[in-house]
Amino acid sequence: MLTAVPPAVPAQSPPPAAPAVRPNVVLIITDDLGFADIGPYGATDVRTPHLDRLAREGTRFTQFYANGVLCTPTRAGLITGRYQQRYGLEVPLGGPASGERGGLVPTGTSLPQLLRANGYTTALVGKWHLGYAPTMSPGAHGFDWFWGLKSGYHDYYQHTDGAGLPDLYENDTPIRAEGYSTDLIAQQAVAFVERERHRPFFIDVAFNAPHWPFQPPDHPSVARANGRLLSPSDSAAGTRADYVSMVERLDSGVGTILRALDRLALRERTIVIFTNDNGGEWLSNNGPFFNRKYTVWEGGIRVPTIVRWPGRVPANARTAQVGITMDLTASVLAATATPVPDSARLEGIDLFPVLRGARPIVPRTLFWRSTFEGRTQRAVRDGRWKYVRDANHDFVFDLSTDTGERRDLTRTHPEIARRLRQRLLAWEQEVDTEAHSRRVTHGDPKEP
Repeated sequence: MLTAVPPAVPAQSPPPAAPAVRPNVVLIITDDLGFADIGPYGATDVRTPHLDRLAREGTRFTQFYANGVLCTPTRAGLITGRYQQRYGLEVPLGGPASGERGGLVPTGTSLPQLLRANGYTTALVGKWHLGYAPTMSPGAHGFDWFWGLKSGYHDYYQHTDGAGLPDLYENDTPIRAEGYSTDLIAQQAVAFVERERHRPFFIDVAFNAPHWPFQPPDHPSVARANGRLLSPSDSAAGTRADYVSMVERLDSGVGTILRALDRLALRERTIVIFTNDNGGEWLSNNGPFFNRKYTVWEGGIRVPTIVRWPGRVPANARTAQVGITMDLTASVLAATATPVPDSARLEGIDLFPVLRGARPIVPRTLFWRSTFEGRTQRAVRDGRWKYVRDANHDFVFDLSTDTGERRDLTRTHPEIARRLRQRLLAWEQEVDTEAHSRRVTHGDPKEP
């Protein structure tokens, strides 16, 4: 393996001693949120009082990354705790109307499966985007309950996908609901917490906001062209004001969940994690970083992330620890004293010892790759250095002094480019070999 992997608990070993009260976990992941679009990360035109509160009561990361540059890849990294390329999931899955047959094949060692085996009740409310067939649905991966959408995006009011087909489910049963998606997801999350408050629970609250279509709340509409992404030159594409109102309603949904934890006296024994799946779209503010969603530049992969665990994680703090989505998988499993078999082969690290000051900052080497619409981008972050290969161009940046990736140092540090390119090639060969062994290519499982 090329990245630091925490020691796994062998399958035959007895489970580690659990804390007197095992923590609940509420993991909130948003969709296409810009890095600087919430108060704790510098937003000036967006009001996010509830996320401001979460940051005051927890620790925020300044160098946290998404596993991928798009929805499906990052979500696969979260569920498996590993690089998504190992499962052939490097691009977004299409919808049922496209004949999509791919998805994340259950491994038996996913985050929800391991938590459920450890006595946790598990739920996913919101966006899945990892497969449509029942054999690849949330239930097949260990979620006891699922309420939400399976597609990559949908109409916030009509609840239809990009082909205009209904896209709202409870488990694998199509359902109908009236209301704005962001509000409905928050309401269903609270309903689950209320039902399960007397036993340990894990809930993945996967808001589809503020992903396009850019439909503001309180203005019922039908998304133009079934919600496909419209370019800035299109007069009906949406405005920054629309986007801001969507983010503010998202913040309100977070507040609904936080208030429920307070009301049910669960705050002190619940870990709350807030993160995002990739950089924002063209209406987003990804500053101070360059580029946006779809790219391996910082604006496409650096994401806001906040962790609150009263009494265990410092309040009103920040950390420079470099993290990535699959670290959240390893961290949740460690915090809940969940046995992890060797076969899980987690690639993330447990971040909690660093957050509570029991361990110094851990140096990281992380990899990204995306091939989308004929263009391949790759990147490696190794300490302060970042190597980017965009199509056939090589770049080297020192992120300690150039977070905006404006000063290419390839000409002065060609040895960095050579060294990191070799590490990248070795990583690619490793993950692609494993993907081939699973007989998958770009998320499409091959028949034996």
